[in-house]
Amino acid sequence: MPKLKSKSGAKKRFKITATGKVKCAQAGKRHGMIKRTTKFIRDARGMMVLADEDAKTVKKNFLPYGR
Repeated sequence: MPKLKSKSGAKKRFKITATGKVKCAQAGKRHGMIKRTTKFIRDARGMMVLADEDAKTVKKNFLPYGR
């Protein structure tokens, strides 16, 4: 069977940890920061871990070798 290709958009957006969890950037921080609260901006720093169901979808469909 041939090698499977990873989706190039997913390669840029997700990272898989050593324990198999999927990390991604927090949504809602691209523009419009004036209307966001300071608490939201502070809490949305860095990376977040995807929920298990979403991580399963990402690993199965978009990053086939990220297991």
